[in-house]
Amino acid sequence: MNKMNAHIQTVELAKAYRLLNHGLTVLVSAKYEQEINVMSAAWACALELVPAKVSVVLDKSTKTRQLIEQSGYFVLQVPTLKQLKLVQQLGSISQFDDPDKLAHCHAPLFQFNGYDLPVVEGCAAWLICELIPEPHNQQVHDLFIGKVVAAFADDRVFRDGHWYYHEVGSEWKSLHHVAGGHYYTIGDVVDANLLE
Repeated sequence: MNKMNAHIQTVELAKAYRLLNHGLTVLVSAKYEQEINVMSAAWACALELVPAKVSVVLDKSTKTRQLIEQSGYFVLQVPTLKQLKLVQQLGSISQFDDPDKLAHCHAPLFQFNGYDLPVVEGCAAWLICELIPEPHNQQVHDLFIGKVVAAFADDRVFRDGHWYYHEVGSEWKSLHHVAGGHYYTIGDVVDANLLE
């Protein structure tokens, strides 16, 4: 048996989630009647291809979660490095504590035609989702599943089904939250097809 690499160290179990937590950071927005909110979330992922489905973890203490449960719809957005301050603010301030959170964060919102949902300007992509109610998962695991009913992307960074981060400035790079306000951005392009 080979000796273990000296650089491999144990990780405290309370911090083990951080080994996977540097996935894409998203903004989650929702609306119910006249109430709207946007929050940051680090635990979101694709779940199924056809029909396209996504999952996102939303804590019980968030206003956005309440709006999603009431309306049955939400939007996942892919923010960029140029929106770092906004992303951090939207993830740090609760609308329960600050009813004017969106105004105080200067969140630039608009709507796509045909969808009465708030979305954040300047993102790289937007996925409009219909909630697939899973009460057990929502209550026990804070896990929400959505069927994507519409998707949009800024063609400067995503077109023809592919990301083009390598063709744009760093301000367009996606954000990946680690913990405590620390983020990474997406790295350089590598192509396994070019390996010899």
